[in-house]
Amino acid sequence: MSIYDQYEAVVGLEVHIQLSTKSKAFCGDAAAFGGDQNTHISAISLGLPGTLPRLNKSQVEYAVRLGLALNSKINQRNFFDRKNYFYTDLPKGYQITQDNEPICLGGNFDIEMKNGSRNIRIHRIHHIHMEEDAGKSIHDQHPKYSQIDLNRAGVPLLEVVTEPDFRSAEEVDNFMTQMRQLVRYLGISDGNMEQGSMRCDCNISVRKKGATTYGQRCEVKNMNSMRFARKAIEFEFKRQIDLIESGGKVLQQTLNFDAATGTTSPLRDKEDAHDYRYFPEPDLPPVVLADDYIDAIKTAMPPLPAQLKKQFQKELGLNEYDTNLLTEDKSVALFFLDFVKEYSNYKSAANLVINKILPFLNEKNIALSQFPIGIKNLSAFLKLIDDGQVSSSIAYQRLFPELLEKPNSVPLELAQSLNLIQSSDIGFLEDLVQKTIENNPDKVKAYQNGKKGLIGFFMGEVMKQSKGKAEPKATNALLRKYLES
Repeated sequence: MSIYDQYEAVVGLEVHIQLSTKSKAFCGDAAAFGGDQNTHISAISLGLPGTLPRLNKSQVEYAVRLGLALNSKINQRNFFDRKNYFYTDLPKGYQITQDNEPICLGGNFDIEMKNGSRNIRIHRIHHIHMEEDAGKSIHDQHPKYSQIDLNRAGVPLLEVVTEPDFRSAEEVDNFMTQMRQLVRYLGISDGNMEQGSMRCDCNISVRKKGATTYGQRCEVKNMNSMRFARKAIEFEFKRQIDLIESGGKVLQQTLNFDAATGTTSPLRDKEDAHDYRYFPEPDLPPVVLADDYIDAIKTAMPPLPAQLKKQFQKELGLNEYDTNLLTEDKSVALFFLDFVKEYSNYKSAANLVINKILPFLNEKNIALSQFPIGIKNLSAFLKLIDDGQVSSSIAYQRLFPELLEKPNSVPLELAQSLNLIQSSDIGFLEDLVQKTIENNPDKVKAYQNGKKGLIGFFMGEVMKQSKGKAEPKATNALLRKYLES
């Protein structure tokens, strides 16, 4: 057994979620991503003397939405604090945040582990608090200087602080992936980690398996890629074990992760709460949330991924693979719900969405809202197959592409104009069957000698002659009648 097998990782997360509000947390400056450097700013963003903050109503609503989704207790009287520290991209010299009385307390997030087996892990939430983001330091445009872009300064954030319940980099990856999906469903953030809309700090320690006390933790800051987070956790796990086993001591530090080398290095000793000199923010009153306000948000909550997965599997009978594909994106899941209200063959509807509609959207690089065919016509298309009027292969190969070109056409009329309607006319079918049997005497003899699987060959030959217009059930019955007579 390797020495590493004797230890387990203990990881807690601080997940920073940048909110998709129009304006910043405490002023009217634009909160949109991008723009020329230092254009989304004002006297308040710059922290100039005499300026006063104003609370962003949407930030509070989004915090309550996330708290409800994570089964948190909504703290109906909460307030803001000042977190004092100096950094070049923090213009005021302090950050407006929440310390003693955050807006959401406790909660949990049940995640599905994607390790080949259906495994649910429950991760506890310590709290969720509201705060503002800092600006951005740019170090790579001049060899001697750093530049500061304050467009991001003051953008509203929610910070989700978990309990130290993670035991592997894989769990962290799954948690963050499903958290990103959740905030997108809630409509509170785009969750784009590459743009910094979601980041996480990883508090990592190790302990012997079976131990109940925690080891000394180190914090790796601002991981905006799950690939980098996994690498950082895996590196720290081995580094701390190597240090302990060699007689050393893990120090409580804030660490930087170097993506190029896959290693961590110390930035500074880890701060504790007293280092920040927290005190109540004097320029903002307490946030008081009435029961009616919380109930209204709860009533307007969209269906969440876990609920939809359960519904799709339990009520609609879909398998896990199809369910995961259909619920990955909120717009697809809601589209599918509307689709199955119109058309009740749920598996056929799922196949159409997964195998035809989603690939079309990806190919054209368009949103689902831009898909040209409406739900009524999609349902009518599938019913042509169900009723045996058009064969499945012909419908998908010829009729569906035509319908994409003429999305307002009636599918039946379009199929008729293309001469795709299957025929169950006995005279027409008998002629085809007889010709097929006459042209294949060896196969007929083999069938009559017991090779019943050759029925598929005969069906294929008839279909070829009819160009897909022979109705399968009637054709099959006629073939068996003639072959066995």
